[in-house]
Amino acid sequence: MTNPISPVTESRTYPGNTGRNDVLSGGARLIPVQTPKGEFHVWTKRVGKNPKTKLLLLHGGPGFTHEYFEAFDSYLPAAGIEYYYYDQLGSAYSDQPAEPELWELPRFIEEVEQVRRALGLDQGNFYLLGHSWGGILAIEYALKYQQHLKGLIVSNMMASIPAYNAYANAVLMPAMDQAALADIKRFEQTGTTDDPRYMELLVPHHYEQHVLRMPAAEWPEPVNRSFKHLNAEVYVAMQGPSELGASGKLVDWDRTAELHRIGVATLVIGARHDTMDPAHMEMMAGRLQRGRYLCCPNGSHLAMYDDQETYMEGVIDFVGDGSQGRFSR
Repeated sequence: MTNPISPVTESRTYPGNTGRNDVLSGGARLIPVQTPKGEFHVWTKRVGKNPKTKLLLLHGGPGFTHEYFEAFDSYLPAAGIEYYYYDQLGSAYSDQPAEPELWELPRFIEEVEQVRRALGLDQGNFYLLGHSWGGILAIEYALKYQQHLKGLIVSNMMASIPAYNAYANAVLMPAMDQAALADIKRFEQTGTTDDPRYMELLVPHHYEQHVLRMPAAEWPEPVNRSFKHLNAEVYVAMQGPSELGASGKLVDWDRTAELHRIGVATLVIGARHDTMDPAHMEMMAGRLQRGRYLCCPNGSHLAMYDDQETYMEGVIDFVGDGSQGRFSR
């Protein structure tokens, strides 16, 4: 009679776990952040391990979630990049305080800095990628705290909200079906954007053209999940209710004249069909001290999906150049 297989009793150390305090939770952590309204917690999750390459992801919105970044899982692990998902305060996995005074750009900047310190990111390894609203936050962070950065990525975001609004008015809206546009504007002007007809018009005439260029019924699950978890209170307060421009607290935001102050190596990502002007984003790269521009010719605002290989290869090449000491000085 053979002996039964005995259970494995010796402990095993898996690659990447040594020295980590987030192993038990699979890389997820709640980080305390101090605010004028007290202490709250924001959610982060580490994926991978690379002491020289740590990428923090700033999602869009404001008020969206990290979830639409999950496409990165198909590319960044194989490239050896350690990266961090992060839901900003007010977003789904983090605390959502009913404190409208917290939805201010300067407070969000300090939140990012507190997250950086908690995660142990520094100038020797810290790359920051901000997409859309996250791009505004990334620019602002770099203007105040670039001494902590090794590399910066501004994805699908212009350096000026007035210029963004002008582009929407001069380029995007004239190209739309004008009857549909008139109805969309009527919903916005009357404050009835919660009417189902508003989204019925907006999806085919704007979203499928400039946000994610595929039929909405085929949008990837992480994108739909992020939209489902949108915190509208944060979004409307800062962005405004319109999807064809900004009218909230960010309406006058413009850092175009200060881009030259950013000395850290920076990749600006634009897309031909974006809601953001690709020519403006190319201009941004030229004004930065060490800027480079990546164009996604088939992409729109979510170019990490509709021009995925171009987008991911650009991010990986940029981070790889930094890790190999190839950033220009």
